Amino acid sequence: MGRKERRERELKRDNYATRHSAKKRKNTLIAVGVLAVIAVIVGYSGYTFATMTQSAPGGPENAGVLGSEHSHAAILVKIFGDMFDFSAPAYQIKSSWIHFEGRDGTTIHKHATGVTLGYLFETLGLGLDDQCFVFQDGRSFCTNEDYSLKFYINGEKVNDIRSYEITEDDRILISYGGETPEEIEAQLLELQNQEIIK
Repeated sequence: MGRKERRERELKRDNYATRHSAKKRKNTLIAVGVLAVIAVIVGYSGYTFATMTQSAPGGPENAGVLGSEHSHAAILVKIFGDMFDFSAPAYQIKSSWIHFEGRDGTTIHKHATGVTLGYLFETLGLGLDDQCFVFQDGRSFCTNEDYSLKFYINGEKVNDIRSYEITEDDRILISYGGETPEEIEAQLLELQNQEIIK
């Protein structure tokens, strides 16, 4: 083998090594660029989530920053003496601001200031006003000559609960039917004995 052939082989080897090194450097730079873009997107998303305010999509009007409060309240809804079951999947964590969670249907969790019970029922797809309680399937239970919709907060009767903002350890009763005062007292006692899961 002559010097010329050896020199050509060395040049080919050097050229191959140079091309391979340049290609590897290019691929590394592309990977670093892609990872940097992903890191920026994840960081921005995390920051946006952590600083969500009432203007965030799906947030209630006049609500504080998500995480500005964490309150729990017991609730009992009785329709003709039967308990409404909020533990069903259809009623679990429908909003980050206020919800039921952990397959529990008796404790309301509120995660921001300014969030009302009206907003909770709205997110659950349930109609509620001072006269009617409306199921998701359209069945309505409205005050009439024979039956009435009643609201109690911490044992006190109130006319409407939609604008009420729960505070820690509140107890809310919604009752529909023709209950006697004794039957209402029994429902309030049942509510009082409910565990508030925190």
